[in-house]
Formats: sequence, C-alpha cells, structure tokens
Amino acid sequence: MQVFEAVRTVLAIRSYKPESIPPATVRKILEAGRLTASSMNLQPWHFIAVESREDLRALGEMAATGPYIAEAGFAVAVATEPTKYSESDAGRAIQSMILTAWEEGIVSNWVGFYGLDDAAEYLGIPDEMDLLAIIPFGYSESATSGGHKKRKPFSDVVHKGRFGKRFEE
Repeated sequence: MQVFEAVRTVLAIRSYKPESIPPATVRKILEAGRLTASSMNLQPWHFIAVESREDLRALGEMAATGPYIAEAGFAVAVATEPTKYSESDAGRAIQSMILTAWEEGIVSNWVGFYGLDDAAEYLGIPDEMDLLAIIPFGYSESATSGGHKKRKPFSDVVHKGRFGKRFEE
C-alpha cells in the first residue's frame, strides 16, 4: 500500500475480532513507532505491548472511552517522558503505528489523552511519566467502508499564502 493510499483510507475502528496478531506484525507496528522522527531526536516515548486477554480486559474496564480494548488482538500503551514536545512526538509515533497496522489489514483507534491514571498504575508506568494513549489493534469485526471518510472540503481548510486566500488546484 502506498503511503497516501493508507492516509486516504485509514479509519478509526472500535470493534475487533478477539484474534491474536502474528508476532512479526506486532513487532513491525512497534518498530514503526520507534522509528518515527521526534523533536531534537529526544524520542520521549515508551511503548508497552499488551497481548494478554486478561490485561486487555482490565485496560478496557479502566479506559472509560475505550471499553473495546478488551476485544483487541493486542494494544500499545504509549507513555511519555515530560518534554515540551512529548505529546506531539508521541502523536506522530502513534500515527506511524496506526498506518503501518492499516497496511497489514489491522485496524485500530486512539484511546486516551485523559482518564488513564488507573491504567498507568496497572501497567507500572513511573509517576514521572504520562500515559498518553492506549491504541488497541485487531482485525475488524465487520467490513470497513473502503476508507470512506466524512471530511470538510479541501477548499474549506486549505489556504494559499495567507489565511482565507483560496488554494487553486
């Protein structure tokens, strides 16, 4: 899959078949996160791969916005060291993992930003770090819509040179 095709078609999916993901694919997804660029190359992230069904269920109960974590094939908890750019750097790494998974036929969704204190404690994340997100990954329980997205028109969000100046295609 070409990069733009992955960006064009990737969807946030919240329903998974409770099947495991092959170890080589899990590693590839994690490597995508690790290899992502970061501000000043600080790499302020730590990725916790969670594959145990018991742990996935527990995280699904602790994440109010992500009970579907319990159904995932695996999940990645993304903890960050406190830096000025840690959230944006980790966000870049998360998107790299999501796009790599999509290329492999694996769907995902971002759970978090807030309300993950119990999950952070459960995962043993040190107090001086933040649990930014938990990303469940799995095979979609239902057919995806072929990447159909509801997005604002190009002309509503893209400007040329100055805000409000139409970008002519």
